[in-house]
Amino acid sequence: MRSKVTVVGAGNVGATTAQRIYERGYADVVLVDVVEDMPQGKALDILESGPVLGTDAQITGANDYAPTAESDVVVITAGIARRPGMSRDDLLLTNMRIMQSVTEQVVKYSPNSILVIVSNPLDAMVQLAQKVSGFPKERVVGMAGILDTARFRTFLAQELNVSVTNVSAYVLGGHGDTMVPLIKATTVGGVPVSELIEADRLEEIVQRTRDGGAEIVALLKTGSAYYAPSAASAQMVEAILLDRKEILPCAAMLEGEYGINGLYVGVPIKLGANGVEEIIEVELSKAEQTALQASADAVQELVDVMAESGK
Repeated sequence: MRSKVTVVGAGNVGATTAQRIYERGYADVVLVDVVEDMPQGKALDILESGPVLGTDAQITGANDYAPTAESDVVVITAGIARRPGMSRDDLLLTNMRIMQSVTEQVVKYSPNSILVIVSNPLDAMVQLAQKVSGFPKERVVGMAGILDTARFRTFLAQELNVSVTNVSAYVLGGHGDTMVPLIKATTVGGVPVSELIEADRLEEIVQRTRDGGAEIVALLKTGSAYYAPSAASAQMVEAILLDRKEILPCAAMLEGEYGINGLYVGVPIKLGANGVEEIIEVELSKAEQTALQASADAVQELVDVMAESGK
């Protein structure tokens, strides 16, 4: 019997995530959006690729949540996308209202699901989804670190003209300007990256990673990234459904780990059938620990703004 995955939000990120999951063949997918007939049309288009791809999985579109009942995993991408000149933080209050409404509906129909949050500003939205859902912290997780790490690995591979598979790295912290690439833990073919790239050039690559989303927004002009975010989201869904126990950088609730308490921050986790099965604590340099705390403080500011607006 195939698993069931719901993707909320049929925009570029949501529809592409649904497509990637459908193409894997081990899960039926429900694509939900408030725009009438749009998710149905996209789902039908994706479904008709089945004979070409050789998959018998099913994908349907819906404008309400009844068809999503008893989903194993729910991926929430709903919200407005960034526009040129708009920071992730600008999205906060609008997407906060959307996230609250969506989470309430998801919990009503799939009370045993695991939630994968993709909406921006990411870390604050995961915090909100966990609070609204009332789910254990293990069953609410955010997609950010995988995407940020993929960007970092991409730029390093290009710089050194090597395969991306030879680059091992982690990017921790909040999904935004305060993200923290771990230089000490970054290796290329087992060789520390600091031995391969000069410090000044490495810092330029780190900055490009931090600006990765904004760079794409500036180029697209009318939208934001979705191919890489959808690939990262699908990897998380696969890790959960296939119980892969995969170590991935994701936004998880910390309760004392890394000296941070009661906050969702991007760190390495073990992701499996139970959701967040373990927080992996890597040794950080003093500078990295300071940067991670600063990143957490930035997330806390957003959480405080949400709390204040909800009064």
